[in-house]
Amino acid sequence: MRAVLGEDQPIMREGIATILRKAGIDLVAAVDNAVDLVHVADTYLPDVVITDIRMPPNLQADGLEAVLKIRADRPETPVIVLSQFLDASYALDLVGDDPRGVGYLLKEKVASPQIIIDAVERVVARDSALDPDVISALLGRKRPHDPLAALTPKEHQVLALMAEGHSNTGIAEQLVVTVAAVERHVTGIFLKLGLSQGASGHRRVLAVLRYLGQ
Repeated sequence: MRAVLGEDQPIMREGIATILRKAGIDLVAAVDNAVDLVHVADTYLPDVVITDIRMPPNLQADGLEAVLKIRADRPETPVIVLSQFLDASYALDLVGDDPRGVGYLLKEKVASPQIIIDAVERVVARDSALDPDVISALLGRKRPHDPLAALTPKEHQVLALMAEGHSNTGIAEQLVVTVAAVERHVTGIFLKLGLSQGASGHRRVLAVLRYLGQ
């Protein structure tokens, strides 16, 4: 597996590079600005692109804009965006119309190497890997006449794991219940939220995220 990395802080860049190399991932380029990130992604066509959001040249959401350009040119490119701040709007912008191969992690999670490696494996497998804290923030917003209030505590847990990108099997493993039980919860959630269940897991994640982002 080959990766390119965009991170303007040298210590963080080297830390992530070390994590990737120890996991056997070939880091073919590590750059400190969004312009070079787009260039190396075009040059090396990596299996995954990992980048900070705020980086030069403008120190705004340059990293996010870079991966959006990369995915516009090659939609199949898996990407993981790292953010210092919990901003659900960034995650929603990143997902766009297709959650496949998309990851969004808070930078503080990088201190746990396995979290970033798991995220890499999930996005390369064309799944999504969205930070649980971002999903919790979306779930926790107060809205008038919020249908989320009708969900049971277990349905809230299932909904959060769905939004992170977990399959029914993965949810069952995390909650230590049967897949059939998860399926019943999913059916109830979609009925209460007025969402189409659909056959595709990716459409399911997208529907949930769009609902939570309203």
